[in-house]
Formats: sequence, C-alpha cells, structure tokens
Amino acid sequence: MPHREIHRTSHIGWLRAAVLGANDGLISTSSLVVGVAAAKPGHQAILLAATAGLVAGALSMAAGEYVSVSSQADTEKADLAKEKAELANDPAAERAELVAIYVSRGVSPKLAAQVADQLTASDALGTHARDELGILEITRARPIQAALASAAAFSVGAALPVVLAALVAGPKLTPVIIASTIVLLAVLGGTAAKTGGAPMLTGAIRVTFWGAVAMVCTDLVGRLFGAVV
Repeated sequence: MPHREIHRTSHIGWLRAAVLGANDGLISTSSLVVGVAAAKPGHQAILLAATAGLVAGALSMAAGEYVSVSSQADTEKADLAKEKAELANDPAAERAELVAIYVSRGVSPKLAAQVADQLTASDALGTHARDELGILEITRARPIQAALASAAAFSVGAALPVVLAALVAGPKLTPVIIASTIVLLAVLGGTAAKTGGAPMLTGAIRVTFWGAVAMVCTDLVGRLFGAVV
C-alpha cells in the first residue's frame, strides 16, 4: 500500500485567514467594549458600541480581503493570459523554458525534455502555470470566498464580547470581558499553533500578550476621555 503523508502546509491558507479573522474580531471588539465601558456610559451605549464594532469590523475585513485577493487574482489572470499568448506564438521557446526549469531542479537534460513534452501534451498552460509561474489550483485567488471567510471568522471572534455586553452590566463587565477574552485568545492561539505544528504555549502566549496590550490601551483611552472635570 502506498504511504500517504499528511503535511501541515495544506492548512496554511485557511488557517491564516481563520486565525486572523477570529483573533481580530475578539481583540478589537473586546478592546472596544473595555474602552467604552471605562468611560462609564449607560449599558445600552456599551451594547450599541459592541454590536456596531462587530458589524463594521466584519464588513471591513470582508472588503479588505476582497480587494486584496482580487488584486492577486488580476495578477494571476494577466500572467496566464501572457503565458497563453507566448505558447501560441513561440511554443519552442516555451518548451525550452520548461526543460531549463526541470534541469535546474536536478533532472537530466534528456529526461527533462521528455517530461516537458509529456506534460505539455496533456496541459501546456497548466504546466507552465505550475512550474514556471508557481500558480497552483489549490492556492488560486478566490476573492468572494476569502471575503466571506474573513467576515465569518471576524464575526465568530466578536460574538463573545457582544454577548457578554448584552448579559453583564455595571462594574463587572470589564473584568468579565478581559478574563474571557484572555482565556479564549489562549485557546485560539494554542489551537492554531498545534494545527500548524508549532508549540502550543508559544502560540497562546503571543496572542494573549497582544490582546492584553490592546485592552489596556483602550481602557486608558476610555478613562481619559470619560473623565469628568
């Protein structure tokens, strides 16, 4: 039976987007709630700020990811169109490029020519996209998918502070938000690190540290502008 290897690099694309979106949603919305609560407004104002932060953040993540990935998709399309034209106008030169690529990877010139001919015969553009341009189907830019995934991940992360802002009122809100956020950040950081093959403790510490910094800073801002002279 052939041995099937499972490599963690297959998780990189979705893991990065999911972790970034969830952490951003949790940290930014929790920090927003802590900062607003430090100014001592009414409970409805805090809940409104939390909900607005979730909606605005999710839409911002979606828009930013869509624009960014669309730019990548445009570049890929332009490169593929150029490569298609070159294959039509000068196939011999394109074959020579493939042969040179395979030779540079350690394949003998004779075998490299055979590989180039066989792969080109089945899918010339796909072969050049993969081996010359480095464009793989599994990593192709998908703007709408990226936008929806980012918005969803942000919303999941931001849901906790919004729910807590709705359920907890008064002076208990800030410590509850901070404690819950720190715990969840540690879980997210550790889980992401384990999935990617990195030490769980390192992943948990680095994300909780920056989350704590964000909440402390916004708390100070809230206290400063909420002070009554």
